[in-house]
Amino acid sequence: MSTATVRATITHTAAFARFGHAVSDTTRVGILLALREAPAYPADLADALGVSRQVMSNQLACLRGCGLVEAVPDGRRTWYRLADPHLAPALDELLRVVLFVEPGCCAGENCTCA
Repeated sequence: MSTATVRATITHTAAFARFGHAVSDTTRVGILLALREAPAYPADLADALGVSRQVMSNQLACLRGCGLVEAVPDGRRTWYRLADPHLAPALDELLRVVLFVEPGCCAGENCTCA
């Protein structure tokens, strides 16, 4: 094992668990993938993802709680962005890995992960 390898700690485990929770919902994944492109207002995200504004509010609150997105006040409105600049390239890489491993995995009734 290389000296550059990060040793897993309880903090790392908790961070991955939070990330796992965040990406366990398709709406939250859609939000993260949209925000990797550009910051956005909740109403625009709701329209783009085809969900109600209440659902969007709840999912953004979850992602804020996981530390993955942050709210930026803009007058009477608030827009959202990824909380860390490392997240966009990490999401891109994770997407490549997931699609490489098995594009159809966990799709519908054929999921064997549960």
